[in-house]
Amino acid sequence: MHVAIIGGGAAGFFSAINVKENYPDAKVVIFEKSKELLAKVKISGGGRCNLTNACTSIKELSEAYPRGGKALKKAFHIFNTRQAMQWFESRGVPLSIQDDNRVFPASQNSQSIIDCFLQQAKKLGIEIELGKGIKAIKPIGHKLELSFIEKIVPSKIFDKVIVATGSSPQRSGLEWLEKLHHKIEDPVPSLFTFNMPSESVTRLMGVSVEKTSVRIQGTKLNAEGPLLITHWGMSGPVILKLSAFGARLTSEKGYEFNILVNWVNVQNNNIVKDTLSSIVNEHSNKLLSNVRPYFLPERLWHFLLEKVDLSAKKKWGELGKKGMNKLVNVLTNDVYSVKGKTLYKEEFVTCGGVSLESIDIITMQSKVCKNLYFAGEVMDIDGITGGYNFQAAWTTAFIAGQLN
Repeated sequence: MHVAIIGGGAAGFFSAINVKENYPDAKVVIFEKSKELLAKVKISGGGRCNLTNACTSIKELSEAYPRGGKALKKAFHIFNTRQAMQWFESRGVPLSIQDDNRVFPASQNSQSIIDCFLQQAKKLGIEIELGKGIKAIKPIGHKLELSFIEKIVPSKIFDKVIVATGSSPQRSGLEWLEKLHHKIEDPVPSLFTFNMPSESVTRLMGVSVEKTSVRIQGTKLNAEGPLLITHWGMSGPVILKLSAFGARLTSEKGYEFNILVNWVNVQNNNIVKDTLSSIVNEHSNKLLSNVRPYFLPERLWHFLLEKVDLSAKKKWGELGKKGMNKLVNVLTNDVYSVKGKTLYKEEFVTCGGVSLESIDIITMQSKVCKNLYFAGEVMDIDGITGGYNFQAAWTTAFIAGQLN
């Protein structure tokens, strides 16, 4: 049996290794259009490679995917995070679990994952061909013919093909799969930070708040988590999560919209009001600047006081009803204007790709082209930050590698 893997990234190598372990006599070839293998693995997690998440609840795991979560719920019963961790550790890569459940190689270096894949591929006799981009796939009976972008490379015929090309930033990059009658969801960016060129909050760059909730104004899209103020706007897990779940909506808005920041992540304004009233009663003679509700960072607290025209030298006992309402509003409903986005680190993640309507998630085989399989981000699957995108790659590649 001859098997082609299209793509020399994480999903490509993982599926190739699994094919070869399942079918030792098969000839397995990885075709990579660039001259570099595993480029995304190298830069992921700031060069440390956040390769999965230690969460073991399949329900909880599937909720980390704005697109594809329902389908992955079934797939995780076949290959989950625990199995992924065992896979790497059994092949000589010790792992380290952080407090936030992110999993890294113990070396804290993505090269450990790259070395593991290259060593496994060499040991199993997997062939690797660089600078070979696929132009088209043509079914010939039960086999598949691959033709290459490079004109001097002759077409080749395979029994099975796994497409693991990763995400495509443009729909045009998926047309060769659309020609086979796969449904394509337009790709748009996911996992990005918010630019706020007109907002003075950027002067607080470096300030982070552990518990916030952020909503896109005029929608029900809401996320909770830590927020980081940057010199260009806002980032941190809460913003990245919101950008992922709001990928299509924010694209439609041209990345211009307002967000509502709840700095204390308390949804009931009366509870916030009661908390502030307690401060008034207990610290009436103290200055607003000296008693920070909810242990907010000092720079942020002073900024918010200034924003609602309350003097930091005013005493809590002098706040009054109007001042109280101003504080409750700015703490729970603070408005900021977003104009543009910035890529998160160097990690490019897209929403969109080959629709899951065209794929049998239990086998990863195409529903419209027999013996063609998919793995990784080429599909309309994407997760929030925290190791979830790599886990989707491992799961789908493992299943595709069964060639069922």
